[in-house]
Amino acid sequence: MKKAVILFLLVLAAKGHAQFAKNMFSKDPIINLENWQKQRIYFGYYLGFNSFDFKFDYKTPVQQDIQVKKTTGFNVGVVADLRLQEYINLRFEPGLYYTKRDLYFPGVGSSETDYLREVNSTYIHFPLLLKFSALRTGNIRPYLVGGMSTTLNLSSNAKSQDDNWQQKFRVKQWTAAYEVGFGIDIFTEYFIFSPSVRGMFGITDELIRDNVTPEHPVSPYTDNIDSMKSRAILINFTFH
Repeated sequence: MKKAVILFLLVLAAKGHAQFAKNMFSKDPIINLENWQKQRIYFGYYLGFNSFDFKFDYKTPVQQDIQVKKTTGFNVGVVADLRLQEYINLRFEPGLYYTKRDLYFPGVGSSETDYLREVNSTYIHFPLLLKFSALRTGNIRPYLVGGMSTTLNLSSNAKSQDDNWQQKFRVKQWTAAYEVGFGIDIFTEYFIFSPSVRGMFGITDELIRDNVTPEHPVSPYTDNIDSMKSRAILINFTFH
């Protein structure tokens, strides 16, 4: 009986996959949601993943760069889409992004509390993007996307008086970036599924330098850093 049930489910799955392929990729597919993107404004939401990094520029050359250990974070947000023209849309995609980066400072101390700084970030992300869509083919429509974004870091410790001498790595609260990427709209019977990949490249310096004091006139953590900017790969799965 168990084998019969499994076989039955496999047959159903195979038939469903075949029907999906026929609807999406055949020469004469069933056109889903034909007039959906002719709306002036429509909304959606997205879930996804991110991988954030830091790009360091130095005042003087160094033998070893600051090492950044990246982790995979997650994204969640909403989409508001304004149709400007048949192939051009203006999109606002505010969302919540969580990520974590570990910074290793070569040659600073011998214990982990000296050379390691954990940077946990919870961002409220505000991207304003232009979406350039290709001609729709059946139920598939690829697109390019690009624009500017600003980000509020809820985990910023910008107001803290402590610095790296008290194990506090400080970053600014607001940053800006530009974004470019691509994706594909897949029109199903009931909704549009849009996987996309974007690169985000910071254009503002995020670093807050360590305090200058008689005890610590020079900081091995921040003095030689000319700028520190975020960059990231964003993978989102959008549903309209």
